[in-house]
Amino acid sequence: MSILLLALAICVSGQALAQATPSHPALTVTPGDADRGRALIRDPSRASCLICHSIAALPDRDQGELGPPLDGVAAIYDADELRLRVMDARRLSPDTIMPPYFSTEGLYRVGREWSGTTIYSAQEVEDVVAFLATLIE
Repeated sequence: MSILLLALAICVSGQALAQATPSHPALTVTPGDADRGRALIRDPSRASCLICHSIAALPDRDQGELGPPLDGVAAIYDADELRLRVMDARRLSPDTIMPPYFSTEGLYRVGREWSGTTIYSAQEVEDVVAFLATLIE
């Protein structure tokens, strides 16, 4: 009887853990394009991810060390969680310094010309997620 209760407790706690990890479904019906995502994260005019992060597979010389390396990120997070981290990492880590790429909520000191606009469009988020999903190792 106690083994049955233990097994039930493990199953319930596993379900609770799975439900506790926030994620977000796709923002568009058009799948993301990994090549476009790769270009976006390297584009310094579009808030390049490489300002803070590094990716060994990319030839860019000046890569960031402020955030964690993105190598192997797809082996850690599924596409839905990667998407949420790109959209607004504050939903997972409230104290993060990573900017929200698809949210305008809770921001302050935003320039007038950027007020109310997101850094990436919904399709661009999907493109970045498609690229990040290729970073298995």
